[in-house]
Amino acid sequence: MNALIPLVVAIPLLGAAITLALGRRRRQQIVVSVLSLTSVAVISSVLLFLVDRDGPGVVHVGGWDAPWGIVLVVDRLSAIMLLVSALMLLGVLIFAVGQGIADGDSDTPVSIFHPTYLVLAAGLFDAFVAGDLFNMYVGFEMLLSASYVLLTLGGTGARIRAGITYIVVSLMSSLLFLSAIALLYGATGTVTMALLAERIPDLPSDVQLILGLLLLLAFCVKAAVFPLSFWLPDSYPTAPAPVTAVFAGLLTKVGIYAIIRTQTLLFPDNQLTAPLMIAALLTLVIGILGALAQADIKRLLSFTLVSHIGYMVFGIAMGTQLGISATIFYVVHHITIQTTLFLCAGLIERVGGTTSLSRLGGLLKAAPFVAVLYFIGAMNLGGIPPFSGFLGKVALFQAGVELGDPLSYVLIAAGAATSLLTLYALARAWNMAFWRTKAQAEELESLDSMMEAPQDEGTVKTKTISPMMTGATTAMLVLTVALTVFAGPIFDLTARAAANIENPSTYIDAVFPDGAP
Repeated sequence: MNALIPLVVAIPLLGAAITLALGRRRRQQIVVSVLSLTSVAVISSVLLFLVDRDGPGVVHVGGWDAPWGIVLVVDRLSAIMLLVSALMLLGVLIFAVGQGIADGDSDTPVSIFHPTYLVLAAGLFDAFVAGDLFNMYVGFEMLLSASYVLLTLGGTGARIRAGITYIVVSLMSSLLFLSAIALLYGATGTVTMALLAERIPDLPSDVQLILGLLLLLAFCVKAAVFPLSFWLPDSYPTAPAPVTAVFAGLLTKVGIYAIIRTQTLLFPDNQLTAPLMIAALLTLVIGILGALAQADIKRLLSFTLVSHIGYMVFGIAMGTQLGISATIFYVVHHITIQTTLFLCAGLIERVGGTTSLSRLGGLLKAAPFVAVLYFIGAMNLGGIPPFSGFLGKVALFQAGVELGDPLSYVLIAAGAATSLLTLYALARAWNMAFWRTKAQAEELESLDSMMEAPQDEGTVKTKTISPMMTGATTAMLVLTVALTVFAGPIFDLTARAAANIENPSTYIDAVFPDGAP
């Protein structure tokens, strides 16, 4: 098993080098990219089976034992994130290939897209398997570099402006992260997480609080937790549809993963439960209120993305096994459904020529299948029974009731209200884009209650949809439905993952089987 772990990072990096060398040979680049991500998906599924059966897998890179060398660790949480991320990246890649075929690759330079996309994938996978904080930082920087290139593909003014905001905020987050790593190393003499878990409890409580807060702030920026989420709604909607889908589905979840990993392993007895719950409450409420004020589908989805991060922060703040288990399930659900909905938004933009709700109309007749895809995805995100969105929220609310804290009851009420408002916002968008006629849309000159998206330049230009684009979106939607059908076994798996997380000795003993130095 251990020999498979480095491959999840090495294969995408090798694929990136090959696709870069292939230049503008589009077909060969596509084959390499698809094979790379398919290989990682297969390896991730094997790793998930093995770690669930045998326990965490550990690799000491170069034969250098921790803490002197780089250590890669895969436990149940890491394996779950690897598998879901690989499947999402593969699905979005197929969508992007279909879009490139339909457009003649005029908007997405193939020679740049494929190697950059695979570097992004390698950064994601590296962050999930990193056993030390500096290697996790390296994965984050790979993500930052690749995501900036992808965000600005096409070189339009709106994309460059959004890219500048995104990279400035990301660099500030990276600076916080790097500062926390330096302070941790100075205080403990190591950055290996398993060893940090042993040494941090020996530090004074105020030092522990400062170090934990620094790491938490850095990851909250990446996860778009309010009030550190201001950058997201303006950055994501400007990118091409496949890029937006990947960003929305995966990049914020890397921050959530890092919060789960560090807060449970390094700071299990932290004093930040109440601040985290307040941040979760504000993220839920402010995010969904922002969504209600939008007249553009991409911006609406971006604000719902921010809002639903609040559910995950709620689960982390509770810190109980049930809360962590529900959070992991909700992360998996949100990755799949948010990716699917942004792909649907890409299809809507091509059929309707815009994502502005003030200009869309009559799409139910023009694209009935797209209407069905969006409707099912909207019902899932809104939490309609029996979809996975409903199941994940119920599990979080159950954990809140079990905790019995007054603030948790406030969050349960806010979560229920947010779910209803999410359903309202998405249903209103469906009604305006699909149900009303085109003539009704044309008669409406402006939406007095909503503001136009800044990237909407008033142009309406329809494009064709290739079968690959529809097929990839449908496959993603099928995966979201599968989360409902197989919710029982998945919840059992997340419960076992949460049990590992609640018992840090499992992770520590895997890295140091003979005892920590």
